[in-house]
Amino acid sequence: MLLIRKYIDLLLELCKVRITFFVAVSTFVGFILHSGNISLQIILPSLGVFILASGSSALNEYQEREADKLMRRTKSRPIPSGRINEKSALLISLVLLITGFAVIFFSSNLNALLLGILAVIWYNVIYTPLKKKYVMAVVPGSLIGAIPPVIGWAASGGNPFDFEILTVALFFFIWQIPHFWLLLLIYGEDYESAGFPTLTRKFSRQQLGRITFIWISALVTSCLLIPVFNISSNIYSLIAMILSGVWLLWETKFILNDIIEKFIFRKAFVSINLYVLAIIVILSIDKLLLQEI
Repeated sequence: MLLIRKYIDLLLELCKVRITFFVAVSTFVGFILHSGNISLQIILPSLGVFILASGSSALNEYQEREADKLMRRTKSRPIPSGRINEKSALLISLVLLITGFAVIFFSSNLNALLLGILAVIWYNVIYTPLKKKYVMAVVPGSLIGAIPPVIGWAASGGNPFDFEILTVALFFFIWQIPHFWLLLLIYGEDYESAGFPTLTRKFSRQQLGRITFIWISALVTSCLLIPVFNISSNIYSLIAMILSGVWLLWETKFILNDIIEKFIFRKAFVSINLYVLAIIVILSIDKLLLQEI
């Protein structure tokens, strides 16, 4: 029993389950925003995206196995730590990818499948090698975070190019940039030791903190575009989104200080993720419960 638990934990770590679970949640939300209800039909597309994201994450760990050995934050991951060999990790990632594609296609439609394929290509074929060469790779790379809610929308029968879901996708896209730069401000030395080009070599931590705060402000602004396209039309939801944005700006304003300790960036990192989670909850409640009020 302990051996089985050990292998399960290893698999979950290889697949970065905490990240991939959130990807599935954003897919779930995209489905709700189009359908306006929760049904059994929502389960398989979200599960398919979870499996697909797990396979993509495992493949990413295989691709970055050498760099992971050089960073304190990642050297204990399954491949660099030697807990799983490279061929096994690659095989697991490919099985998960194929399974994820199949589940998405047979549980939804071709649009959702094509979006899933795009996400994997963008993450593993374009972004992963790009970030080893270009300091601003995170900007095009952030498209990856914008795709899952669109997959959910498409799986529910929506047009992926509807402005309603594109505003939500824009919100997720912008979130990825300050999310990554806050990680960079926390683990900058790690990224540099692994040979990644980083903005910490071009800007001071104070300058990068100010740039990051601008992106956080842009994130809050992009959230307020969502009601414009009728994804959320309830006054209570609008007030909740405005208050959440004010809270985030207040909680992260300390990254504008001239003297900044790492714990401030950690606090901002937690705050921005809690903010995105809060917006997801607000939008879901609005669609499921408040539309008739």
